[in-house]
This record gives sequence, C-alpha cells and structure tokens, in this order.
Amino acid sequence: MKATQRDFAQTAQRAAAQCTIFYFCGPDEAGASAAAQRVVELLSEAGERVEISGAELRSDPAKLGDEARSSSLFGDKRHIVVRASGDEAHDALKALIETGEAGAGEAAPVLVVATSATDKSRTAKLLEKRKDALVAMFYPPDLSSVAMSVRGMADVAGLRLTGDIAERIARSAGLDVRLAQSEVTKLALYCDASPQAPKQVSVTDLEAIGAATEDDGFAPLVNAVLSGELGKLDRELRRMRDQGMNPVGLLLAIERRAAQLAQISARLGPRGSFDDLGRGEKAQLGIFFREERDMRTQLKAWHRRKLERLGPRLIDMHRSLLTNSQAAETLLSQGLVDIARFASRR
Repeated sequence: MKATQRDFAQTAQRAAAQCTIFYFCGPDEAGASAAAQRVVELLSEAGERVEISGAELRSDPAKLGDEARSSSLFGDKRHIVVRASGDEAHDALKALIETGEAGAGEAAPVLVVATSATDKSRTAKLLEKRKDALVAMFYPPDLSSVAMSVRGMADVAGLRLTGDIAERIARSAGLDVRLAQSEVTKLALYCDASPQAPKQVSVTDLEAIGAATEDDGFAPLVNAVLSGELGKLDRELRRMRDQGMNPVGLLLAIERRAAQLAQISARLGPRGSFDDLGRGEKAQLGIFFREERDMRTQLKAWHRRKLERLGPRLIDMHRSLLTNSQAAETLLSQGLVDIARFASRR
C-alpha cells in the first residue's frame, strides 16, 4: 500500500486496521512524524511505545523482531517506533518479515520514520507491494496545505478558524504540522472549546496564547545559521535565550529549511539557476517572496554534497536534544555555531 500527504488522511484508517508495518519517508520529516503519530492514535490497541534508533537496527537487525514479538512489562500490547536515516532499517524489516513468514508468531506494529529516504529506496521497494505494509512519502508542504491541515485540527478540537488565522498559525509554526497542532491544542484549552461546544477563534485569542509571529519567530536565526552569517549569529543566539525559544521547535524549523533547500537543489540540477524558477515553481517549492533573498544566499552556501552532510548532522542534534532536555539550549547553540561555520566556508 502506498500513500502521499495528499491521500494519507483517507488511507490512514484503513492502513491502521490492515497493516503491521508502516514506513514514512520523504524530505518532510515533520509530516512523516505527524503521520506516524496519527497511525498510533488509530491503532485499536497501541499499548506501550518502544523506540529504537536506525543505528541500533543497522548493527543488530534481529533486535527489531525480538522487540516486536516480546511482551510488554505489564502484559499489554506494544508498538515499535523506529527513527532511521536512509535504509538503516532495511535488513531488520526484511528479517522481521522472513521470520514471520517462517512461523515466528504475531509481531507488534512497527512504524519507521526514515529521513533522507524516499519511496524509491530499498526499504520502500521491500514493503510497497505487501498488503500488510504502508509506504507513505511526504514532501515539504506549502502554506495553503498546512493552513488546510490547521483547519482540520481545529474542527476536531472544536475551534472555528477563519482562513487568515489558520494561515497565521501555519506561518508561526514554520509550516511544521506538529508545532501547528501544539498551537491548536493550546487554543482549544484557552477558549474552553470542544466538539460538543465549538468556539470561534479571534486574533486576540491567538495573541493571548503567545503564538509566535513571522517577525519574532525562528526565521532570523534560521537564516543566520544556514546563510553562514557569523556576524549575526551571536545576536540571534542571545535573542533565542532571551525569548525562551523552544530548542526542539527551532531545530525543526532548521530541518525543514534544509529539506526545502535539498528539494530546490534537486529541482535545479547541477547547472540550474535560481533565476530559472517560474512563479508557479516557486510556489510549489514553498518559496515566499520575502524569503527569496535568503534562499538564494543559502543555496550558494549549501551545494548538494554539503546538504547531504547536513541532514545526518541535524538528525544527531535532534536525538541529543530529546535525550538531554535539560542541556538542550546549550547543545543547540553549540551545534548551530558549528553549522554556521560550515556554511560560511565557500
């Protein structure tokens, strides 16, 4: 079974009931992660969550089968979430399938979020024709699609949004559906909304919960880091600390921009120019007018091979922040300085 972000919402319910292996890939890691969480919510009995890294499975492919067929500590159901890069989980999934076909017994649902992978990867090819597996590919969304997703989240939460407010939430979240969901959840709590008692949301409500705006959000720091502007970086890092920016949210914004740069670079090819992109192509690639100057600078700083090195570096940083939450701000600052220095090397 295959899906993309366009038809995932219609496929998710059926896939959750029918499949035991879920493979979410593509340059939009945020969308892939949100889709994985949606499937977990749709499972009849999700039970205990067990997280395994792709690196662990690469070094020990049998570990996935062992975990998927083990009982929870409390005898409950469980599901396995794997965060991998590329085809790190391929051999483990192949072993899981082969041992299952040999009679090893029922396995818990396995959900793989694979960054730097596509639906053309070895892992996707292994799974795409199986009735018990879903392969879903996610591209970086544009403003309109995220705003539409925000309105869908709002409907579920009992909120009534205008198109303008939905777009503001989408922009403030850096087109990241996970951060947008967080804003919608806060709004529902603030407005005391529910599906049984829906509430209309005003701009005042949005400002009251502290939703970031485009001007005071992550964009200036993201641009300073990926443009290699070391002279601006100290000021932006101080602003990060002064405003108490969420380290994981900020890193997600940088990951999204890096994925967007990779997509633009792939569209241009080795001899293409940013100036060759038409208005329609820019809209499709999520390039807004105000961002064009920064995008142009960043594409000069990050050629294809440098972008290939940036992806795994961001993944490692993300893992470090999640496992060392108390030191997240310090770890992020150090990592961003390293990335900015790397970007400044022409």
